[in-house]
Amino acid sequence: MINLEKAKLNKIVKASTNKKYIHGAVFNVSTGDGKQSWCGASGDMSEDSSFYIASINKLVVSSVILKLISEGRLSFGDKLARFVHERLHIYGGKDYSDSITIMHLLSHTSGLPCYLADKTEAGSSVLEELEAGIDSSWPVDKVIERVKSMKAWFPPGEGDKARYIDTNHQLLNLVIENITGAPIEAVLNKMFAELGMDRTYVCTDPNDDSYVFPYYKGERRNISKFITSTQNDIISTAQDQMKFLKAFFDGYFYPKEKLIELEKWRNIFFPFKYGIGIQKFYMPRYLSPFKAVPDMIGHCGSTGSVSFYVPDMDIYITGTTNQQASPSAAFQTIIRIAHAIDR
Repeated sequence: MINLEKAKLNKIVKASTNKKYIHGAVFNVSTGDGKQSWCGASGDMSEDSSFYIASINKLVVSSVILKLISEGRLSFGDKLARFVHERLHIYGGKDYSDSITIMHLLSHTSGLPCYLADKTEAGSSVLEELEAGIDSSWPVDKVIERVKSMKAWFPPGEGDKARYIDTNHQLLNLVIENITGAPIEAVLNKMFAELGMDRTYVCTDPNDDSYVFPYYKGERRNISKFITSTQNDIISTAQDQMKFLKAFFDGYFYPKEKLIELEKWRNIFFPFKYGIGIQKFYMPRYLSPFKAVPDMIGHCGSTGSVSFYVPDMDIYITGTTNQQASPSAAFQTIIRIAHAIDR
């Protein structure tokens, strides 16, 4: 039987803010049956602090796509070209744009260039600029124009290849808008309301300062131009993220009995694998010889945000360490949390 020892968990979250560059942290743990839960915070964050969830938004966007598929309004095999007519994928002199499917986008097997992390031949990446404190807008039309000038990585769906590409989910925005006839931010905000996520919203106001800005080392970063331009970047809380995560694994978006079909794991970068719309954090036993680290399924973000289900323990963990320069601190913390829970 699971036992959440709250004093022990509070000590772990407090210790997380003793790590270099970690100015605040908040974590929420809940058992699968919901009978036990805990939320703790330290530093400049409180249990109800709002924060930028970063790339956890990919799980959110993927969930909407999965719901459209489960409703029969879309299929994994549908071509992106049905919704987006730009020529985006040139590899080896051949145009593969018409070959990209919804499955390729969800599973990061499209081979498309990454508008965020990849460099153009002439300069730095958008991610490097953000880390340097250069905040700029990246609406989807600008993303498309940048991608058209970049080299693709491999043909869509080639072999077992996968590459984590932010472009994929910006294009999925357009798919959702085409099918629903509504702006992506309206679709997402409506979903949050339906799930009772009262503190969660797509960030569209550049003057919004109601959330704890993410840090890059010792500096708080106001990247409002960037996050308000994408139309799918989200502000939330650890407890609202718990509502979303449980809804996902309870089958709100895609039938619960079919979720196992999403676990077609491909390597992206250690210690993560990617399935169909979901991410897995794993740790080989030789790297944790004294106590095994259980696999965790969900998603994370570059600012230390985490949202994971731990199947072997039937627990859920959400939260953030809110630091882009040291996202590993969040994983060190959730490993300690998992190890601290008695079974």
